[in-house]
Amino acid sequence: MDNVLLKDGEKYGGQYVATRSFKDRRVVSHGSDPSKVFNDAREKGVKAPVVFYVPKKGMVQIY
Repeated sequence: MDNVLLKDGEKYGGQYVATRSFKDRRVVSHGSDPSKVFNDAREKGVKAPVVFYVPKKGMVQIY
């Protein structure tokens, strides 16, 4: 199984991205505000969009 959420993730670095689902990873919306990204995806007909943050290349994240 491919665990990468986006094949072209560098294109969206530093932004929130909405996809149709975990299986259908086509980007339907993106931007700096996760609420706007979610609502935009819903307005485009996606019932339960998956929204996540794409870190900028080289960014260190600690969980």
